[in-house]
Amino acid sequence: MSNTEIIEETITFVKETLQNAEGGHDWFHIKRVFQNSMLIAKDEKVDILVVSLAALLHDIADAKFYDGDEKIGPKMANNFLNSLNVPKKTIRHVVKIIKYISFKNSLGKSKKKPFNSKELEVVQDADRLDAIGAIGIARAFNYGGYKNREIYNPEIAPNLNLTKKAYKKSKAPTINHFYEKLLLLKDKMNTETGKRLAESRHQFMLAYLEQFYTEWNPLIIKPN
Repeated sequence: MSNTEIIEETITFVKETLQNAEGGHDWFHIKRVFQNSMLIAKDEKVDILVVSLAALLHDIADAKFYDGDEKIGPKMANNFLNSLNVPKKTIRHVVKIIKYISFKNSLGKSKKKPFNSKELEVVQDADRLDAIGAIGIARAFNYGGYKNREIYNPEIAPNLNLTKKAYKKSKAPTINHFYEKLLLLKDKMNTETGKRLAESRHQFMLAYLEQFYTEWNPLIIKPN
């Protein structure tokens, strides 16, 4: 099976698997991440097959929809790629990217990365780009509605020192998520292309928050 055929089979598998997914983590999210991965990869020396498969399979079973179980996604990806007889080395690399791509893995005291590669950096930047800007705002509120969370509560301050465990258990209002994750992503980009693309999306979120607070209450004390 050629690389093109492998990617086509993977696209079909992902579409079928995520056909009933929450709107912020559906096939269209995967498609955007895949397209941004290809855009970023143009300026990086990477294995395009690894990048393609990792982008397509990175949210095949997002832990937040499986009671926090972070093993299901990598296992599903591994089993699927094995069924296509993808080379073992490629499968191991893709599975590691899926395992370590999440923002929550950057939380906590340890600064040492358990795994890193240029391919991970490319797909991670593409995934983070989809979490910010206009699309990121839409996804954040869609997920907040899906979990029946408050839009905003002035009495609940953002937690700027979240651990991975606390992040996974958080039920905070959606606006808090901007400060606890979305506004932090610009400075966590790995590639020069990712950094460049993140800048305008970051500024859009800041402008959105200004407008949000103005409409919420003209006299509100804004968070720092």
